[in-house]
Amino acid sequence: MNQVVELTVAAQDDGMRIDAYLRANTEFSRSRVSALMLEGAVSVEGEVQSKPSFKVAAGQQIELIVPETRPVDIVPQNIPLDILYQDADVVVVNKPCGMVVHPAAGNEDRTLVNALLYHVQDLSGIGGEMRPGIVHRLDKDTSGLILIAKNDRAHAVLSDQFKERSMEKHYRAVAFGNFPQDNGLIDAPIARHPIDRKKMAIVADGKPSQTEWKVLERLKSATYLDIHLLTGRTHQIRVHMHSVGHPLLGDRIYAPNLKTSVHIPRLMLHAYSLAFTHPVTGERMELCAPMPEKFAATLEKLR
Repeated sequence: MNQVVELTVAAQDDGMRIDAYLRANTEFSRSRVSALMLEGAVSVEGEVQSKPSFKVAAGQQIELIVPETRPVDIVPQNIPLDILYQDADVVVVNKPCGMVVHPAAGNEDRTLVNALLYHVQDLSGIGGEMRPGIVHRLDKDTSGLILIAKNDRAHAVLSDQFKERSMEKHYRAVAFGNFPQDNGLIDAPIARHPIDRKKMAIVADGKPSQTEWKVLERLKSATYLDIHLLTGRTHQIRVHMHSVGHPLLGDRIYAPNLKTSVHIPRLMLHAYSLAFTHPVTGERMELCAPMPEKFAATLEKLR
């Protein structure tokens, strides 16, 4: 059954763009609002309005018809999932190394989304589809904390936090070699590699990318680091560390020929801690993910 949302424009909202107005006064993201408008689901004073730039006026009656959430063509699968926190709006999962987040060509199933659709029973849908809202992603080979929204409202608020950098993420990593300083900042733009499209690279006109690092422990031929992401680009930590001559151990993409005295069974990168403001309660939350066994055992051998 369709959901009908009826709104009356308040005096303080006079002159707002309708997409911004609906974003501020409903649980839906601006992209979701725009999609609904294109579908003819928004009317002002009884007339369908499909232009996101339309300016609302005080006292106008707006009706938004939200179609029933559609099922997605993704099979729920009973895959073990380490859920560290869950409530009516969000889920925080400790993703294992080797698990892909989204189904895609070559990885159609056995993904985090397949597992979430099986284990999480109270999804209300994202963007009109019955699916979890992945707020940020982790590479297949990176383990650790990943935040998922259960509904449009939570997804929109958490996505804003991610863009505004009020969401704080720290990683544990082991990089090759010894860092001369105890801490530092890598500030170098990242974009798709100009030749190898499966990789990212430092590119002059790429997206601004910043990575803070701090030495936790100096090992025999490597360094154990705390890494704080100030931006969230694909492969950011891997690209930045490689660019300064300290590739991550176990990185089969950016340092496939790296030789070490110890066998490295996995990428030595773990999303260790995550802090965010709850999208409904406003409570500041911080969670930590236990160190995976293979990561901890390899770190011990490197000492």
